[in-house]
Amino acid sequence: MPFWLYVRLQAVRDRVQAGFSTAEGLAGAALAVVALIAIWAAMRAFGLDIIKWMQQQITSSGGGSGGP
Repeated sequence: MPFWLYVRLQAVRDRVQAGFSTAEGLAGAALAVVALIAIWAAMRAFGLDIIKWMQQQITSSGGGSGGP
């Protein structure tokens, strides 16, 4: 293999491996969403309804602004 071809292939390989691809970012985001859903489902299975608790915290008049 000629040296110039070797140098060219090295440059292309380094450029391809150096960047953070969109697919990697989307895969990480998808895994995070799946993890959050799994945690929420597990907490709900154990009797902790986080969504209901958050709604009560938002709508209650204990410490927030705009309450009666």
